[in-house]
Amino acid sequence: MAAHLAERLSHLIGIGLGYLSLGRETASLSGGESQRLKLVRHLGNSLTDMLYVLDEPSVGLHPRDVSRLTGLLAQLRDKGNTVLVVEHDPDVIRVADHVVDLGPGAGVHGGEVVFQGTAAELEQAPTLTGRHLAQQLPLKAEVRTPRGWLPVEGARQHNLKNVSVAFPTGVFTVVTGVAGSGKSTLIHDVFLPQHPDAVVIDQSRVTANSRSAPATYTGIMDPIRKAFARASGQNASLFSFNSEGSCPHCSGLGVVYTDLAFMEGITSVCEVCEGQRFRPEVLRHTLRGQTISGVLNMTAEAALAFFTEKPIRAVLQAMNDVGLGYLTLGQPLSTVSGGEGQRLKLATELHKKGSVYVMDEPTTGLHLSDIGLLLNIVDRLVDGGNTVILIEHQLDVIRQADWLVDLGPEGGRAGGGAVQRAAEGAAGV
Repeated sequence: MAAHLAERLSHLIGIGLGYLSLGRETASLSGGESQRLKLVRHLGNSLTDMLYVLDEPSVGLHPRDVSRLTGLLAQLRDKGNTVLVVEHDPDVIRVADHVVDLGPGAGVHGGEVVFQGTAAELEQAPTLTGRHLAQQLPLKAEVRTPRGWLPVEGARQHNLKNVSVAFPTGVFTVVTGVAGSGKSTLIHDVFLPQHPDAVVIDQSRVTANSRSAPATYTGIMDPIRKAFARASGQNASLFSFNSEGSCPHCSGLGVVYTDLAFMEGITSVCEVCEGQRFRPEVLRHTLRGQTISGVLNMTAEAALAFFTEKPIRAVLQAMNDVGLGYLTLGQPLSTVSGGEGQRLKLATELHKKGSVYVMDEPTTGLHLSDIGLLLNIVDRLVDGGNTVILIEHQLDVIRQADWLVDLGPEGGRAGGGAVQRAAEGAAGV
């Protein structure tokens, strides 16, 4: 028993969690800490010939910790197991024995296997992943000049050790550091309470309402309904799947949920409306040849080409700008990933000026090809007079910052200090 405990503890230390107290509540762990704790738990099993499936285990991990992660994955494999990882991190991809690349794009533009082989072969392949795996963004040559400062003095929450920093306004700042170093505490528990008007775009679910969709969340459902009302001479409420025009059998959901008590529930397409959400009399009315159901089945990319109304086009353009052109307007938000939800939040906020934007690891779930797209959005926000602060580990994002706040040097009790505040952005570190 003692040897088994010693092995588990050595794995915790080896993965960089040696600073955690054994009685700490798991709910207080960061995303990166939780991921590594789960891995250590499975690594201690004596089972072999098992299939392990890990969905983006590098989320929340500092680049230093990713190498520790890949070491654990190799140990799982070497014990006689099969390890299947869904991942975007280039360091994880490079250590894989076999890579399956899906594409060529996202959503309706994807769904095909575009490459299978080794990571070395992938770097030579003409796929999006292959092209971006072989390159990295350079250090930012010229950084912006701050217009002012947002100070934080003597922060001592959780593991922060009397941290005093000043966040510049009118520039792009990245807060970085190893997992558990105090980044989230500094921003969420100290900075944001002092600046409650900041626009926060994090990984939390965009909504808990199963009836919500991109069209309703972004606010364009109302002008869409009004456009149909003008074209048909009917009341706008008739074109709402949450109101009088909805199918009475599925209540406008398009699907029927069957609860099987102790078994997994079943979702089936509504047999009355056949998934179209609306009563037949509603679907007789069209806008430029399209029914309201047809519009909700459009991708944001297709809808941008369809609509001429400016309020609708502005939001659709923002959705396409943040890389969500493949989402359909009526897709349930319960099926949207954390990274997609974060970009959907960003799309609804792009019109604001003079605001402070705080984003918590916005590269989560992003393909390498989307990193440049995210940075273009950040530049657009800053050039529009806003202040942007990112909590981030992704090195390409760090290289493009105007200002850096690096916390550490380690996590937990060994962290909580501002080890770098660079006026020259990434080039100054």
